[in-house]
Amino acid sequence: MAEGREVQWAEIGDAQAGQRIDNFLHTRLKGAPRGLIYRIVRKGEVRVNKKRVKADYRLAVGDVVRIPPLRLAPEEAVREVSDNLRNLLAGSVLVEGPGWLVMNKPSGLAVHGGSGVKIGLIEALRQVREDLDFLELVHRLDRDTSGCLLLAKSRQALLTLNNALKQRQMDKQYLALVQGRWPARRDYVSARLDRFEAGNGERRVRVDPQGKVSRTRFAVRETFSHATLVEAEPITGRTHQIRVHAAHAGYPLLGDDKYGTREGQRLAAKFGLERLFLHAVALTFPEPDSGRPVHVKAPLGELESVLERARDQR
Repeated sequence: MAEGREVQWAEIGDAQAGQRIDNFLHTRLKGAPRGLIYRIVRKGEVRVNKKRVKADYRLAVGDVVRIPPLRLAPEEAVREVSDNLRNLLAGSVLVEGPGWLVMNKPSGLAVHGGSGVKIGLIEALRQVREDLDFLELVHRLDRDTSGCLLLAKSRQALLTLNNALKQRQMDKQYLALVQGRWPARRDYVSARLDRFEAGNGERRVRVDPQGKVSRTRFAVRETFSHATLVEAEPITGRTHQIRVHAAHAGYPLLGDDKYGTREGQRLAAKFGLERLFLHAVALTFPEPDSGRPVHVKAPLGELESVLERARDQR
């Protein structure tokens, strides 16, 4: 648990330069949830060079950070990683390089804690990989999505990979099982997307003319009697983009409890599908040191048996 009875002062060196203050605090205050970190920054309890900063402030060499005393209530503390989760994550590393690693993220595990999630993949992995002084997400996957997830093991690797992401030098391919027969001629879906909160406070996304420009490429991989396996490549990177674009086109993903249909639920049950069928099957990115392309594929796991049942029922 991250607790302290006295104010701490930290001087920033080369290794921390360029890092956001919220990420720096999350690493320094082990066990503290992000909501608490944002709160102490917002209230001015965290200071940089004796001045208030925002959560997205990027640290510079020589900055002096004031870290306030922190006492966590039991319900606020990040959970210790269980043995089952520890073993699951240890067996989910697909490939690892000097400054990065790619995980086959399990479905149902959030990438980070917060909003009622006591422990996410990044918090758990920091506990599992005690040999690493630095570990940050390069990109994110929805909680219910499985597959390739890239993490950086050094500040320089994170900056290089983030730049590759911004420059669209990173390719992500997903497999999704959708309701209905996706037409072969429908290869792109372009629809502006807007995030909103549903009545119960749940985060949702909808098609809205005033939303952000969003585009997804789709390609048919295999057809079944009432479903289609499609490859999806998000050209833009919006929240729930593949799920909302597929539903907007009239072919919602099976196992989708946010944007799916009752007919889709019945079909998912028929195939033995108990989760969202959305899997980040392949990832290509430039190796941070050499710039050479790295290609990684994530096996489908339990989703393979779902496809076998769908084939049997054709």
